[in-house]
Amino acid sequence: METVVKVLIDGASDDLTFSYTVPKGLSVVAGQRVRIPLRNRGAIGTVISVEDLDISSLPYELKPIGGLVSKDPFLTPGLMKLASWISSFYLTPIESVFRTMLPKPSRGESEKRKTEKVVSLSDSFSSAVLEGFSGRQVKQKKVLEYLSSNGTESLARLTGALGFSRSSIKALEDKSYAIVGERIVTRDPLAEVEYVESKPLNLNEEQAEVLKCVLASAREIETGGKVKPILLYGVTGSGKTEVYLQAIQKAIDAGKGAIVLVPEIALTPQTADRFKKRFAKIKDQVAILHSNLSEGERHDEWRKVLEQKARIVIGARSAIFSPITNLGLIVVDEEHENSYKQDISPRYQARDVAVVRGHLEKCPVLLGSATPSLESWSNTQNDKYELTIMSQRIDDRKMPLIRIIDMRQESRKAQAGPTILSHKLRQSIEERLSNGEQTILFLNRRGFAKNILCPECGYVANCRHCSTTMTLHRKEDRLVCHICGFSQLPPKSCPECSSKSIVNAGYGTERVEEVLKQVFDRARITRVDTDAMRRKNQLRDTLNDFRANKIDILIGTQMIAKGLHFPNVTLVGILNADVGLHIPDIRAGERTFQLLTQVAGRAGRGELEGEVVVQTYTPHHPSIQFARHHDFEGFADQELQMRRQFGHPPYLHLVLITARSVHQQRAEFSLKTLHARLAKGLPDDMRLTEPLPSPLVKSHDQWRYQVILKATSARKLAAYVSQVMRDLTFPSDVIVTVDVDPYSMG
Repeated sequence: METVVKVLIDGASDDLTFSYTVPKGLSVVAGQRVRIPLRNRGAIGTVISVEDLDISSLPYELKPIGGLVSKDPFLTPGLMKLASWISSFYLTPIESVFRTMLPKPSRGESEKRKTEKVVSLSDSFSSAVLEGFSGRQVKQKKVLEYLSSNGTESLARLTGALGFSRSSIKALEDKSYAIVGERIVTRDPLAEVEYVESKPLNLNEEQAEVLKCVLASAREIETGGKVKPILLYGVTGSGKTEVYLQAIQKAIDAGKGAIVLVPEIALTPQTADRFKKRFAKIKDQVAILHSNLSEGERHDEWRKVLEQKARIVIGARSAIFSPITNLGLIVVDEEHENSYKQDISPRYQARDVAVVRGHLEKCPVLLGSATPSLESWSNTQNDKYELTIMSQRIDDRKMPLIRIIDMRQESRKAQAGPTILSHKLRQSIEERLSNGEQTILFLNRRGFAKNILCPECGYVANCRHCSTTMTLHRKEDRLVCHICGFSQLPPKSCPECSSKSIVNAGYGTERVEEVLKQVFDRARITRVDTDAMRRKNQLRDTLNDFRANKIDILIGTQMIAKGLHFPNVTLVGILNADVGLHIPDIRAGERTFQLLTQVAGRAGRGELEGEVVVQTYTPHHPSIQFARHHDFEGFADQELQMRRQFGHPPYLHLVLITARSVHQQRAEFSLKTLHARLAKGLPDDMRLTEPLPSPLVKSHDQWRYQVILKATSARKLAAYVSQVMRDLTFPSDVIVTVDVDPYSMG
């Protein structure tokens, strides 16, 4: 009998696996990365399974593996099962899922880790040796004395800050008194921050009830009960984070780990700070994983988890793949957020993956939001999820008063140009400035102007690579496409009719900042968007300054819309509530309601009451009116009724299939061919739309056409699409993508 491993080859689009033997004396487990011979070259793969076999009767000879990339299995048994589920549900090769689960430095022939040269004393050294150094050797003696007192030291520090010469160290190395070696350097993105341990707060009745529910779920699971996700519907400022912290502490006390997902990088610094403070007693207890870290920092944080040094992981959607071996709790904060859905393969929904991982690894899953997704809310009504509610802000603080401003009337009063600040909002800002209070202004559109146009002939500056307009960025003096990033100089006159009267249309955060600095010339104003926050840690520093009252007015996009806690903010202004409301998307109304409610929740989180001013051109829209009254349940009831009537999620699952190519006719023809095949054997319980151009018909020079399938079962949809696609081939320049449960129809 010999140990035989089945290895999935890296880069194999069809999930190619081969069997290999394991050399004597080498221990291999599933999830490890190995080097293997493949035809006349070497390759890397992931061990899928290990078994003992009698290979003497096989009609072919098995080659041995070439060695291990690392002794550590990078993928835990739980992650292996999760990868298999993601592959089958989202119609993605499992090799692509494995690649997504691993940080980049761990995907190659060897694990790339940062090292530094260090100097240490050898076994040949003893204190008696020091007596033999005199005269010119005094420098060598000082090196030995330092190492004897301080232990191993980096070569760079010895020859730099400490002033020892390289020749002295080389001489000691030649005499076998010192050894120059290497050690792994672990980068900590928060190394410069000192954390003072915070104590748990007293929970109010609603918070205590939610914690009790989480602990009861954990006990039920341990006794063989079912994993039933818990939806925490808690209004903004109700203290959801404190519940998360205390639930995680219980998991840690039980010797288990926890994963906390947050949707935005903007939320990570403040959330990370709260967790680092609460668990400051144990060094490296909390690992941070998000895309704002360098590849090296992210790999080192992931390594802390792999080695079980860190038992709490906080991060964006990919943090759900953290290699924690004994999970005690998964928390998905702001579970409604669209950013949990990945828009490249594998197109997974991190919230749903979290629920599946909780089921596979037998741990409670807590989904929290002030505006739950309609999918999760529907699951509570179907008894798939358990519902817990926190309807009151902590310390009985009042919900902010929301005022709706009809900008149609404001525009009639305006002399010229777009009305950015209504009279009411301007007056409210002045009051806050005089009282020493702070204001947040929200506009989900960056740049200076939405586009430029010619009033004479109607010319609009469009991107040559995408079917969208270009946004003016005044500081760089460029027109920029927010889809593909293409930029160009803005024209001084109309390119079509040569008119000099070309004008800026609409406004973005850059324009708002300029106007505010003119109107409130003594106020300290800062803008937060991806254009302004480019320097590393700039966002963290800006938010810290705002918390320290060094900034009076913070202008921002959705980076500041949710999850942030600033007690001195008493006014929130939403400059244009209609952005994103009138787009061809079934979730447009839901997203607008969620965004308005979340932004409004930044006001009045301290001792002072808050006020929200919402500027809109459609004041009677249900999303805006329900948000005005903080009525999530009312909004959910009417929206779900509409969804049921028209056969939209959550009542039906969708599969969006898109064909794209630089050749418009090939993309269209390929999609129509696929549509015909899908329609031919379409089951009775499925619906198929006609092939149509995508809402964004051209992106990155590629033409896009799409078709949508609907059914009550996502698994049946995936199986049927997989069956049809298996028998089809497309031109090499046509890319066909399949998105199960899409969040964007563009």
